[in-house]
Amino acid sequence: MATVPRSGRQLRLAGHGYEADVASVGATLRTLTFHGRDLVVPFESDEVRPAYRGATLAPWPNRIVDGRYRFGGVEYQLPLTEPARGQALHGLVAWTEFEDRLVLDDRAVLAAVIEPQAGYPFRVEVEVEYRLDANGLEQTVTARNLGTDAAPWGTGPHPYLVAGPTDTASRRVDAWTLSLPAAEVLTVTPDRLSPVAVEPVSRHPEWDFRTARRIDDVFIDHAFTGLARTGGVAEVRVTTDDGSGVAISFDERCPWVQVHTADTPETASTHRLGLAVEPMTCPPDAFTSGTDLVVLEPGAAHGASWRIRAL
Repeated sequence: MATVPRSGRQLRLAGHGYEADVASVGATLRTLTFHGRDLVVPFESDEVRPAYRGATLAPWPNRIVDGRYRFGGVEYQLPLTEPARGQALHGLVAWTEFEDRLVLDDRAVLAAVIEPQAGYPFRVEVEVEYRLDANGLEQTVTARNLGTDAAPWGTGPHPYLVAGPTDTASRRVDAWTLSLPAAEVLTVTPDRLSPVAVEPVSRHPEWDFRTARRIDDVFIDHAFTGLARTGGVAEVRVTTDDGSGVAISFDERCPWVQVHTADTPETASTHRLGLAVEPMTCPPDAFTSGTDLVVLEPGAAHGASWRIRAL
């Protein structure tokens, strides 16, 4: 009997110069290239996915502080999946095996059901579609409430974007130029990254990338909002000095984007290897604050999408 790789079944998509590998565990974007050039930090098929690379985040992105929230007048306690910070991190489907719903040369649809459980007693189907076209890779996540009670919901992806070669530390995040059209940043506590307040980036010039500039040694692990859009679409770009790179774009269904410089100073091989750019339907700890939280009524559906393309 064939051994299934640690990241699950492998689905290969190709078209228009792009190639993508999707792993069934977590409906994960494992690789994405354009004419052989990496657009995201990849990992091996038989590797346990590191650092949520490419995972689908649902039914919440980012953190729920202390794993506790109130919804519908009831208090819930989620498992603390980020124990060092005492937070519930990145939802419940990152390690779930998704089933194939449709597989074509340039398109794949996978689905899984979040079953009622401690801390989230709701039944929600999560459908993830990846589609390649001439404008890159589009991912769409659709939630359907299969239960009899309203359910809190949020989603987003977790790609680590790659602007150029990363074979040496001098060719990683610090050397890249970031364009981030966000007027506001959610400040966080330094120890647990718990939300504090939404503030203008003009008060925090180190995180103001409305005018594209080099990232240099700036540490970023923050959610941004107040996004400038063209035709309803916001775009974050990461480029090298010659202007090549990668962009991720998303519409108003994602009013937030998390950006992280992938700092792992204790592990030189991964330190600032890529820039995590995560469009989100809601900010960190939205189950508690209610900010931009989607409430899925029984039988209702909600979809959100984003696109990664080469520059």
